[in-house]
Amino acid sequence: MSGKVPYEETHLYRLRHSLAHVMAQAVLEMFPTGKIAIGPPIQDGFYYDFDLPRPLTPEDLKAIEKRMRNIIKKKHKFHRRELSAEEARQLFADQPYKLELIDGLEAGGVDEYGEPTDEPPVISTYKHDTFEDLCKGPHVDNLGEIHPKAFKLLKVAGAYWRGDEKRQQLQRIYGTAWETPEELEEYLHRLAEAEKRDHRRLGKELDLFSTEPDMLGGGLVLWHPKGGLMRHLAEEFCKNEHLAHGYDLVYTPHIGKSTLWETSGHLDFYRDSMYAPLDIDGQEYFLKPMNCPFHILMYKSSLRSYRDLPLRFAEWGTVYRYERSGVLHGLLRVRGFTQDDAHHFVQPEKMPQEIDFVLNFCLHILRSFGFTDFQAYLSTRPKEGKAVGDLQQWADAERALEDALKRANLPYDIDPGGGAFYGPKIDIKIKDALGREWQLSTIQFDFNLPERFDMTYIGEDGQPHRPYMVHRALLGSMERFFGVLIEHYGGAFPVWLSPVQVVLIPIADRHVPYCRQVAERLKAAGLRVEVDDGSERMGNKIRLAQKQKIPYMLVVGDKEQAASQVAVRLRSGEDLGPRDVAEVEQMILDAVASKQ
Repeated sequence: MSGKVPYEETHLYRLRHSLAHVMAQAVLEMFPTGKIAIGPPIQDGFYYDFDLPRPLTPEDLKAIEKRMRNIIKKKHKFHRRELSAEEARQLFADQPYKLELIDGLEAGGVDEYGEPTDEPPVISTYKHDTFEDLCKGPHVDNLGEIHPKAFKLLKVAGAYWRGDEKRQQLQRIYGTAWETPEELEEYLHRLAEAEKRDHRRLGKELDLFSTEPDMLGGGLVLWHPKGGLMRHLAEEFCKNEHLAHGYDLVYTPHIGKSTLWETSGHLDFYRDSMYAPLDIDGQEYFLKPMNCPFHILMYKSSLRSYRDLPLRFAEWGTVYRYERSGVLHGLLRVRGFTQDDAHHFVQPEKMPQEIDFVLNFCLHILRSFGFTDFQAYLSTRPKEGKAVGDLQQWADAERALEDALKRANLPYDIDPGGGAFYGPKIDIKIKDALGREWQLSTIQFDFNLPERFDMTYIGEDGQPHRPYMVHRALLGSMERFFGVLIEHYGGAFPVWLSPVQVVLIPIADRHVPYCRQVAERLKAAGLRVEVDDGSERMGNKIRLAQKQKIPYMLVVGDKEQAASQVAVRLRSGEDLGPRDVAEVEQMILDAVASKQ
C-alpha cells in the first residue's frame, strides 16, 4: 500500500485553488460586468467558468496572466468567513450563478460547485485583496506562496452551466500551476509531447478511425480498415488467452425487454445513462448499457452445481450509454463502445483464489500490450444505508481484494467508501510513455445481482447456495483502450499490432519485380507487407513510410537485387544495411512473436 498524500491535502492543490480565485479577480477587473460561476483545482491545474460580454482571445489570456502576476505580487492573505444564506445573497446579488449555488447550499446535499455531498450545509467565503468568492477552501495562507512565473493560462473552452446543454454556455479558462518555474517548463514540455501524440490527430493521419457527428452522431466511431485490423489482432489475441485460461466466450443481444432492466435495477439507478426505449409489439425494449444481466440469464438457463464453478463468461459486448455532447472526446469518451467484459460466478469459499486469478490474468494482458507501470485503487464499503450485502460479506470481499493486491506486489491506495452500493472493487490505472495515468481495468464484486435474480448453485450438501459474482473488464473498452494505445506509442505500434509491418521500396522500376517476389515470401510467412511502386523518389518513399510509422522499410537497388538481399531501415531512422532476406524474415517474425 502506498503512503501517498491525497492530492486534496497537498500544498499544490491549495496553490492551484488560490490561483483560480486570482484569475477570477483578474477577469472581473477586465470585464466588470462579467459573471463568475465555479473555479476548482483539477489534476495538473485549475479552471474557472465565466459569462462575459464577448469571446476571449489569446491576447486576453496574456493580459489576464499579467494582471494575475500583479495581484500575486501584493502578497495578500486569504481570509475565510461563514455567512448565512441571506448574507451570501446580498454579497453576490449581481452574480446569478453564485445565487443558484447558494440556494443549493442552503437546501443541503450539494457543495459550493453544485456537486452532491454528504457534508452538512455550510456557506463560507474566502477573500483576498478586493475579491471574495463563495468557497470552502483550502487555500494558501497568502499569495506570496505562489511563484509568479510558475503558472500559465493554457486555453479557453466552452462549458455549459452545470454541464447541461440546455443551460447557458460559459467560457472556461484552463490554467496550470506548479511550485517552481522549472516544474512548469517540464509540464509544458510534456504537454507539447502529448499534443504530438493526440490520438484524434494520429487516428486521422494513420487512417485508423473517424467520427462523423453531423451525419452519424456524436460519440460513435467508424473503424477504418487499418484500425479495424488492429482491433481484430488485439481481440484475437485476448480471446485466445481467455480460452486458454478457462473462460467461455459468449454473445448476447444489443437490446433487452424492460423487465430485464427492472429486475437488474438499471431502470432505478442508471436510467439517466440509458437511451429512450424502443416499442416492439407494444412492449418496451432498451439498448443495453451493460452485459451483466444477459450473462446472469445464461447462468440461470441450467441448474448449476458446485462442480461447475467457477464459471467465467467473457464477451466483447457492444453497449450504449448516454454521455453529454460536451464531454465526448475522440475514442476516450464515446456513446457506443465494446467492452472486453466478463463475469465470474464462484463459490464464496473459493473467492480468494478467483480474485488472485483475475488480477494476475489482468496484469498479464496489460503487459502483453507493453504496459508495465501500474497503480491500483481499492474502493471499500460506502456509508451505512448506501450498500447492500451484510458486513461479513463486505469484509471478506475487501480482504480478498487487498490480499490479492499484496500477493501481486502492486502499489495501491485505499478509497474509503468508494465502492459501488453492490460491492467493493479494484481499479487499475496504467502509466503511459509520458507518465500519464489512465483508468483501464476494473475488478468489481457484486452482492446485489445474485439476490435480484435469485441465482443459486447446488452445494456439496445438496442444498441451494448463493454464488458470488465478479464483474471484470481488463482493457475497459476497445475504443478507450485504443485511444490510450495510440497516445502511449505515438502511433509507432509494436510490430505485432502494426497494420503494415513491412514496406518494400524499389529504387527504380526495374527493381519492382524483385520487391514483389520478396513481398510474396514475407506474406507467406504471415507478415503484412506492401510494395511502394509509385513514382516518388526513394527518399520521399522512406519519409512517407516513416510518417506512417511502418516498422520496417526494405530498400532494393541493383546491389541488393544482385545479392538476393534487402537494405533494412527502421522507422526510428536506424539503417541496418544490406541483409539476406531469410535473416530479415526471421528478425521480423521474432519481433512479432515477442510482441516487442
